[in-house]
Parts: sequence; C-alpha cells; structure tokens
Amino acid sequence: MPKKTPRRSGSSSNRRRSSERYNKRPIARESSRVIEQTPSQLRAVERLLSGIGVPESRPFEADKFQLEALAAVETQDVLVTAPTGSGKTWIAREEIRRLLAAGKRAWYTTPLKALTNSKYAEFKAEFGDESVGILTGDRKENRDAPLIVGTTEVYRNQLFDAMREGFDIATDFVILDEAHYLADEDRGHVWEEAIILSPKRIRLLLLSATIGRADEFADWIAEVRGTSVRVITAGPRPVELRAAYLSNELQLFPLFGSDGGFNRGLERFERRRNEGFRRRR
Repeated sequence: MPKKTPRRSGSSSNRRRSSERYNKRPIARESSRVIEQTPSQLRAVERLLSGIGVPESRPFEADKFQLEALAAVETQDVLVTAPTGSGKTWIAREEIRRLLAAGKRAWYTTPLKALTNSKYAEFKAEFGDESVGILTGDRKENRDAPLIVGTTEVYRNQLFDAMREGFDIATDFVILDEAHYLADEDRGHVWEEAIILSPKRIRLLLLSATIGRADEFADWIAEVRGTSVRVITAGPRPVELRAAYLSNELQLFPLFGSDGGFNRGLERFERRRNEGFRRRR
C-alpha cells in the first residue's frame, strides 16, 4: 500500500498567523532627534502664538472703505482692492439687498465652482431660497431668480448669447469676484470679454485682494466701457499673517526674528537636510 503522507496540523491561515507572530519586523528607531529649544526660541514661539483664538464678539461696524464703496457703486463702476478678510463681500451683499428690495436683479460671478457653491449657500441663507439661483457648468437651479450666482464663464456666455440673439441680458448689477483673474494667462480673456461686453447700463463691482496698479486697471475699464470707475483701497490687513516653520519633530519656529529679518536659527534645518541628502547618495 502506498505510504500515507502525514497531515500537517492546522490550516494554512493558522500557519500564516503563527509565522506573522514570530517573524514581526522590529520597531523602527526614531528617525530624528528632537532639538532642545532655547529660552529665547520658546519666547519667540509664545509671541508667535499670542492672541490667536476666537475674538470677542462685538456688534458689526462697517469700515470706512466699505461705506465709501457702497455709496459709489450706486452711480459708478467700482474696483475694490482690499486684503483677504477685510469684508469685500459685505459691499456686494448690501448692494444686492438694496437692489432686490427695489425689484431689480444682480449677478455674482466667481472663477471657481467651489467658491460659487459657497456663495450660493451663503446668499440663500441671507436672501431666501426663492431669491437666489446658481448657474455653473454642472449646476443649474432657479435660473430665473433675481440674484444669480455663477462662474464668470457662464456670465460671459450669456453676454455672447444676448449679442447673437438680440436680447438684453436680464441683470442690473454684476459683481466680478477675484477680478485679478483677468491677468491669468489661460482664462483672463473671459474677464476681459465680460467687462467689455457688459452693457453700459449694468454697473460693475470688481473685488480683489491682489490687483496691482489698480488705477491703470480702472482707466482701462473706463476706456472700454465709457463709464466712470472708482478705485477703493482698504487699509492694513485686519487679520494679521504670521509665518512659521514646522520641523519634522513637530516643533514650531518663527520664520522671522524680532528684528523683522529671517530667523537665522532655521539654518540648522537646511544643514541637516543637506547632510541627510549626502548620506543617501
């Protein structure tokens, strides 16, 4: 009789688990050493983080530049250049509120679908679902609403349709948010065409945090539209920016020293990075 092959004890899965149990990889050593921060560095970090948190709640009070822009936009095209967080949208929202109360219509354009969706939700909460519609490449809701939020491309396309088919675009006021996109190499022509093709009766409010040579930009708008353009510039950034370096050891170091110059203490990280690169080679 043929010799029987003895059965191995346990299933293959049990054998695999047993192998994993006794052949685990050792725990890796620490990949880097925590650098002890000096007392002066710790004080610098405390200064960097001081004041960060939720500010005390206070009644809203419009800034001078907001009131100036709101008054000007009733009769002129307005270009507002103000740092992020200054409250540029407040100007648009208050003018939209006035127009809707008077039975008029407005368009709010942005360069990004995500920003368009965000403004759509914001304005619906402010003015009600029935008063706000959205038009993007993949979203079309309540398109006959008195306030339309959409991408700049869609607004530009409506201007082309109006010219081609001989009708007047149904809006009295257009906000071009992130107006500095006019300088974008690939998409800037959309903002240029939207400004040139908007009928003179439609007032424009252009918002941006990063427009350079705003007066020259305003002069060009006035030339191509035949309108008066007011430039409104805000004061200092209301939300301070602070720069820091986060090391591999999750330690925080201010990017700038107390003298306003580069924090020379960060040079050690560059040396360590270069040493590590040479070792790998």
